[in-house]
Amino acid sequence: MTAAPERVLVAYFSQTAGNTERVAEQLADGLGADVARIETVEPYPDDYDEVVEQGRREVDEGYEPEIVGLEVDPGEYDAICVGTPTWWYTMAPAVRTFMGQVGWAGRTLVPFMTNGGWPGTVIEDMEALARGAHVVEPMEVRFDSTGGSRIVTPRSDVEAWVDRVARELGR
Repeated sequence: MTAAPERVLVAYFSQTAGNTERVAEQLADGLGADVARIETVEPYPDDYDEVVEQGRREVDEGYEPEIVGLEVDPGEYDAICVGTPTWWYTMAPAVRTFMGQVGWAGRTLVPFMTNGGWPGTVIEDMEALARGAHVVEPMEVRFDSTGGSRIVTPRSDVEAWVDRVARELGR
């Protein structure tokens, strides 16, 4: 008799319907997982330069913005895949807030990040906030450095990662 597959959630923050959302949806589809978008209570400005400056200040200050409650309870999942864009060499502040709200002991974390060529310490920072979690298959997906949507990481690498995560989680 085989063990029942783990309950899996893919939670992600994406400033716009963009690159991190694309990767999150691909992972959720490949795993047959639930998906939840992490959103801030106070939306970020529409102007790109304003968002960049606000993001820099928030990261520098260790600010954790209030986030909207998810439609699902992360505590009901055995494994949580968490995706974030890189903001000033670390995770987006909203993801930091989310990570701090989850009880990680005994859960599996699959951290993934998107960036335009400057990965920083995102994965290490996520792992540090997930004390007690079993961390598997971290992934960096690189897009073009102009902030565009052209993926640089070979699509076959992303597909292979999704397959590895599925095997690791018994999907």
